Amino acid sequence: MEDVPLSEAAAPLARARRDVVFTGAGISAESGVPTFRDDLTGLWARYDAERLATPEAFHADPDLVWGWYEWRRARVRRAEPNPGHLATAAIEALVPGSVVVTQNVDDLHERAGSRSPIHLHGSLFAPRCVAEAAHPAPLPATGTGEAAEPEEGRRLAPPRCAHCGALVRPGVVWFGEALPEAALTAAAEAAAGCDVLLTVGTSGVVYPAAEIPRIAARSGATVIQVNPEPTPLDRVCAVNLRGTAAEVLPALVAAASS
Repeated sequence: MEDVPLSEAAAPLARARRDVVFTGAGISAESGVPTFRDDLTGLWARYDAERLATPEAFHADPDLVWGWYEWRRARVRRAEPNPGHLATAAIEALVPGSVVVTQNVDDLHERAGSRSPIHLHGSLFAPRCVAEAAHPAPLPATGTGEAAEPEEGRRLAPPRCAHCGALVRPGVVWFGEALPEAALTAAAEAAAGCDVLLTVGTSGVVYPAAEIPRIAARSGATVIQVNPEPTPLDRVCAVNLRGTAAEVLPALVAAASS
């Protein structure tokens, strides 16, 4: 279903007692956050993703991989949550049983006020050591101005774990790695038990994350998609709202609140 009045699309959200907001790269792109492939620019364009986003790449050249992720983290720090992130937090206030599930590795949902979003693909802001215990590690200190962003293309030695001495790695899910079991289970359970699922800015093709809206649809939830373009999720959604998260989500929240 498309081109329905916004009030009609908002009605299930207004009635919901439990909802899931499932977000992808599209919502953060509106804050100027590129995908990891799009961040292969400038001096980093000498490399491909497989040289920078696999466990093998990190073990072969930890300084190179850590340097790239620290550069990415500094760039994300400069971005600001957009109206789509703020509307997501507003949905949590509107529906007490809300759960935010994101495929993004930035912290823009948290900075917009969302409570403990589930990160399916990890986070740039949750480094951990490479040991089996995967000890959480503190974020490296950052300076101000030019010192706050590592030079493009620069190798940086990763820190060592304060608990076991192992190298600290970025806390993201790399190619060849499974999604965090606890996060995936929590997301699937939330989808299976919700009244409404909003899928926002995601292509719906990256599995197993792409299964989350489908779980909700099979469980009888109303699935509403917000995306500027058609996606493979169109056929499982009760409503497809064409537009960006920053445009559509605030209007949807306003309509559901009225």
